[in-house]
Amino acid sequence: MAKRQKRVHGEIEGKPKNARDSVFEIVCRIPRGRVMTYGQISSMLASRLSPVAVGWMLHRCPEDLPWHRVVNASGGCSTERLPDLPHGIQQTLLEGEGVEFRINGTLDLEQYRWWPEELPGS
Repeated sequence: MAKRQKRVHGEIEGKPKNARDSVFEIVCRIPRGRVMTYGQISSMLASRLSPVAVGWMLHRCPEDLPWHRVVNASGGCSTERLPDLPHGIQQTLLEGEGVEFRINGTLDLEQYRWWPEELPGS
């Protein structure tokens, strides 16, 4: 009698990514001088994470991740409320990449928002 092979649904190779890895992969791809929003990243992940959860993941990200390239839906910096980051650090980092801010502290999302051509892992 022949031995039956075990079949795995979807035939996925390798270890599946968790949501945290997916967020970090997206953020790593944002080019210098461009931004994405927390909600945009949430949507790319089929809303497995809320925009707020995306923000909290970036609050505890590796040092080499360009977390500063993720802004809120108004084009503003949401890091000003965090006690462990210097005031104005996100805006300063973005300005160092050529991003200009309005007098009200927001940037023009029409100009600076980055739309990836494909989803991670596709």
